[in-house]
Amino acid sequence: MAKTDIARRVYNHTWKLDPIVRSLLDTDFYKLLMLQMIWGMYPKVDATFSLINRTTSVRLADEIDEGELREQLDHARTLRFSKKEMIWLGGNTFYGRKQIFEPEFLAWLENFRLPEYELSRRDGQFELSFAGPWMYTTLWEIPALAIINELRSRAAMRSFGPFALDVLYARAKAKMWDKTERLKALPGIRISDFGTRRRHSFLWQRWCVEALKEGIGDAFTGTSNVLLAMDNDLEALGTNAHELPMVFAALANSEEELRQSPYKVLQDWQRYYGGNLLIVLPDTFGTAAFLRDAPDWIADWTGFRPDSAPPIEGGEKIIDWWRKKGKDPKQKLLIFSDGLEVETIEETYKHFRGKVRMSFGWGTNLTNDFEGCAPTETKSLDAISLVCKVSEANGRPAVKLSDNPAKATGDEKEIKRYLRIFGEKGRVEQLVKV
Repeated sequence: MAKTDIARRVYNHTWKLDPIVRSLLDTDFYKLLMLQMIWGMYPKVDATFSLINRTTSVRLADEIDEGELREQLDHARTLRFSKKEMIWLGGNTFYGRKQIFEPEFLAWLENFRLPEYELSRRDGQFELSFAGPWMYTTLWEIPALAIINELRSRAAMRSFGPFALDVLYARAKAKMWDKTERLKALPGIRISDFGTRRRHSFLWQRWCVEALKEGIGDAFTGTSNVLLAMDNDLEALGTNAHELPMVFAALANSEEELRQSPYKVLQDWQRYYGGNLLIVLPDTFGTAAFLRDAPDWIADWTGFRPDSAPPIEGGEKIIDWWRKKGKDPKQKLLIFSDGLEVETIEETYKHFRGKVRMSFGWGTNLTNDFEGCAPTETKSLDAISLVCKVSEANGRPAVKLSDNPAKATGDEKEIKRYLRIFGEKGRVEQLVKV
């Protein structure tokens, strides 16, 4: 297959609109898995998603043209799943299971359309939100983030000529390949691409995925991006995300329901899925609180994905919990995925090798690491910490506490209430770069 000349392609913007998102499959796999459960069990729940720029020093509304952003969001709303995509979703094997998606769900999905959005500007930032039925608004998160991140990349590169762009991508490719060679030196390592949300661009994510596929061979286990998985004959990977416990908690009618909401999520998930899909994401309201109150049956699940605590510290706490529950950590799986640098992957791999099965979901620092690559000094190509989180469910405020208070989202009054119920143990503030 002929490789795209990314530098030339970036320079030659010859269309009125060069769409960033060209397929509804250009999303993360966990979104489709969660969507099926939401569609099947919670079709009457409303959920609002809101954009949050945690890198407040970057004034997004000053860097990105609002008209261009609206054009891209409007284009995404015209997309439908194609016949080819529906056949692939219905007939492919995911996590060793055929027909993981129910025929009734696929029939509904065939006519899916992203709902309307609200966009305004305030103090140099965009206020972007998606309100409506949860089973529609949930699919806005990934394309919205991908669109904003790529528009920012395009704006930063607008003044570059074709040779400057060639140098930029040559340096980025060399930087990426150096990382690939370092990872290849770690026997038995398992790496997957989790970089859709904050990628530099779709074309760059595709290049990184193809480079990993060639560079580390079988150690590359797949990608969270469904479109790239289909196009490159890779495993589509992912399970669930923080939005499930955030919504369940917002809907709780008592403090006890709130305290039990993370486990209610897992009960519902287990009704729909099994096998390798039984991965616990414990940090929505703090890992320490989750482990303290977790019922014994959760210890039978395949593994955990510690997301916002330092990987070695967070992993050791989960291993200790497994041992207390009489489980052999060597039979369990830890999936590390929070802002991983190649150095962090190496350190974590060496620490846990032989103690537990492990895998690494490599995100922003795989698909958007252009620091030091531009021929002229610029910070506008540096990745930022941009998220799109549930802000309301059925009109009630939604909260995320996180193991890292810098990642907490929600109304301050509600955050205090949640902290009173779940506690602050184990929460340590750390710099959030991506």
